[in-house]
Amino acid sequence: MSDLRFAWVFEANLPNLGKPVRIGSFFDAQVFVRRWAIRDQDPAIRSLLRRIEKVNSSESAQLAIRELRRELAARGLLRDADPPLNQSVPSTP
Repeated sequence: MSDLRFAWVFEANLPNLGKPVRIGSFFDAQVFVRRWAIRDQDPAIRSLLRRIEKVNSSESAQLAIRELRRELAARGLLRDADPPLNQSVPSTP
């Protein structure tokens, strides 16, 4: 389960860290949330960490990653690296 890769690779920032972190697998996300929970004592982040640590299937891993992305976006810490594979990228004229 810890090596589960997902279709949407993204970059995220930890608060007060200058360089973004690339998240490309469930293990990357798990480590990122652990570090985030240590840096930020927010109860919502601690709750997210508990849910991520209880993941037991690829479906629940995808849901946890989606929730992580929502939390990051709500705090302005999400930086998209790759678009989802199932959506087309708009062309520029």
